[in-house]
Parts: sequence; structure tokens; C-alpha cells
Amino acid sequence: MSDLKSKFLEVYSALKSELLHDPAFEFTDVSRQWVERMLDYNVPGGKLNRGLSVIDSYQLLKDGKELTDEEIFLASALGWCIEWLQAYFLVLDDIMDNSQTRRGQPCWYRLPKVGMIAVNDGIVLRNHIPRILKKHFRGKPCYVDLLDLFNEVEFQTACGQMIDLITTLEGEKDLSKYSIPLHHRIVQYKTAYYSFYLPVACALLMAGENLENHIDVKNVLIEMGTYFQVQDDYLDCFGHPDVIGKIGTDIEDYKCSWLVVKAMELSNEEQKKLLHENYGKEDPTSVAKVKELYNTLNLQGVFEEYESKSYEKLISSIEAHPSKAVQAVLKSFLAKIYKRQK
Repeated sequence: MSDLKSKFLEVYSALKSELLHDPAFEFTDVSRQWVERMLDYNVPGGKLNRGLSVIDSYQLLKDGKELTDEEIFLASALGWCIEWLQAYFLVLDDIMDNSQTRRGQPCWYRLPKVGMIAVNDGIVLRNHIPRILKKHFRGKPCYVDLLDLFNEVEFQTACGQMIDLITTLEGEKDLSKYSIPLHHRIVQYKTAYYSFYLPVACALLMAGENLENHIDVKNVLIEMGTYFQVQDDYLDCFGHPDVIGKIGTDIEDYKCSWLVVKAMELSNEEQKKLLHENYGKEDPTSVAKVKELYNTLNLQGVFEEYESKSYEKLISSIEAHPSKAVQAVLKSFLAKIYKRQK
């Protein structure tokens, strides 16, 4: 796997170099350095799971056959397009959420010389994707479908972010609006499409498949994405900042988190009052009261039960799929996230 990761990182360097010498724009030394620093800071820093899983998935769809260098390069390029998309979302997300840190370092917009230039940097990141696709896929049968896929998933993610933001609007401090169906809807659009469906859809298109024949695969991956986000909500509160690479702020940010939805379901009137009074407040005392209530309600136990039930349900959905290769792709995804700590 480390060999695959180092090959993957080599492709990043190649793509970066192409983008820094894109003939559509006359770079100056200063602008080229800016873009290079911005890319290095925001694109390759994460776990790279989304990008690497395009290569994994493609290899499994090819029944584990040895891939040619060109196939590895192209699957990696698609993987990097997803990492670029992720970087674009995160750079802008951090500004919207007023976040401090990301991946264990200050958010890009928090750097002294960056500030609101980060908004335009986000737009530049987003525009790099069609540049990469044009350079490496133009003339291939899957080109139009790839462009279409990235456009559609970006649209779904932006709309997911929108319902997340308008749900948590300052004036609407009404926790009773938060429910499991709303949580699932936000998660499906904001996270599941780009993090789970997109990598597999890229691999399917590269393997010459028609995505319309794989709606069932999409459905399983969206379910998996929901489970992943519930883990994320759990880790935001109960994970260790050193392990997860960020300081969780869902409570302060009045987020429609799975934990608060469950807490509302399980609370008596007095506990609901405590939540209403303290959830979404900046001060540490209020946050501590919410966390204390989560412990009183044994949300860690409730989460563990949810985790094992989700796992069993996902495994049975996967095993119902007629293709062993597709089953292998879905199982490898599930194995990566089951019982994760970060």
C-alpha cells in the first residue's frame, strides 16, 4: 500500500507541475509560487482515502489484474481530482464555519498573508479539476461522463452544505427541528456523494461501465457515507484532538449532529431544557454541560450499538450484489472505515 501511496504522490507532483504551466494563463513567478504554496498546503495533506480508493476500486473491478503504468496514472489523476474537490470544499468550509485548525495545522485562511484571498483560492482549486480532466481524458469515451459526474456531485455537495448552513442559522435556535431524517439528508448530500460514491463512480467509468446500471452500488455507498458521518459526529465530541487532527466544535456551532439528535430523542423534559440552554453556546461551561449530558445518556453505548447494526446491514446489502468484483470494492470501502478512530 505504501508503494501505491508513493506512486500516487508522484502523480500529484506531475499534475501540479502541469497546472503551474497551464498555457491558458501567463503566470508570473509570484503567482506561480502562490498557487504552488496553496496547493501544497491544502491538497495532499489529508489521509488521501478518497483519492487512493479510486485506484483500489479500479483494480478490484479489473479482478485484481496488474494495472499498466498508464492505468495507474489515470486512476491516480481521477483520485487527485477528488482530493482537489475536497480541498476546495474544505478551504471554503473553514471560512464559513470560522474554524481554527484543519489536519493539525491552522486553516489556510487563518494564515497572515492569506485571509479572504482563500475564497478565490477555493475557486481556483475547483477550476483545476476540469483542467486535469481535459489534459488526460479528452478523447476518451468516459470524458463527458466524468465531467458530468464531477459537476453533479459538486452540485449535490454544495446543496448539502446549504441545508446544513440554513439549518444552523443563528436565529433558529430550535433544537426540536433537528431529526434523524434531516441529519441523513444533510449527510447524504454534503458528504456521502463526494466521499463515497464519487471514487467508485470514477473507477466504474474508467472501467467502461455505465453508471445507470449501478444505482444499487450508489445506494450502498450513500448508506456507508451516512454511517461514516455518524462516526465523524461521534469523534467530533469523543475523539482526541491529537488523533483526529482538529478540535471539534459541533456543540458550539449548533450543528445538526447525530449526537444532539439522539440526545433529544433520549432526554426527559429537564434534560431537553439543559440542551436548549447550553447547545450552540461558545463558552466552555455550556459545552461541558452538553458533554456531561451525552455521558449521562450513554451516547457512547448508543453509538456502539448503531455502529454494529449499521455494519451488519451494510454487509448484507453488499453480499446481495451479483458481481463479486463489485462486492470486493464495497467491502474494501467498509473495512477502511469500520471502527475507525480518526
